Amino acid sequence: MKVYITRKTHFSAAHRLYNPELSDEENQALYGLCNNPLYHGHNYVLEVTVCGDIDPVTGYLIDLKKLRDIIEEKIIKYVDHKNLNLEVEFLKGIIPTSENLAVAFWKQLEKEIPNGKLYSIKIYESERNIVEFRGEE
Repeated sequence: MKVYITRKTHFSAAHRLYNPELSDEENQALYGLCNNPLYHGHNYVLEVTVCGDIDPVTGYLIDLKKLRDIIEEKIIKYVDHKNLNLEVEFLKGIIPTSENLAVAFWKQLEKEIPNGKLYSIKIYESERNIVEFRGEE
């Protein structure tokens, strides 16, 4: 019997949406306020969902404390209160849109889940702007 379990956490970070292959004018037209050369910040919400079978011995799919620790170790300690463009090694060369963050976070977690399978990464950049990624299709 497949179940889905989600751990929700948050982090605060700054970023600038800027494509170095485009001119400053093209970046400004494309990204507007998000292209601020001095960066801008968000209070992100991150949801990580794992799916799989319930272990008959523990009654868990995955211990949520263990999932919390994995998310903290592989993502949050690198991104919380950081500049995503400048300070996060696994984001180097990536335009830090929420879409790209979801894919990068997936790559950080995919092989780290000890029970079940990573099902989705959901990032709330704001209450109204949400991205969900479910792996390569």
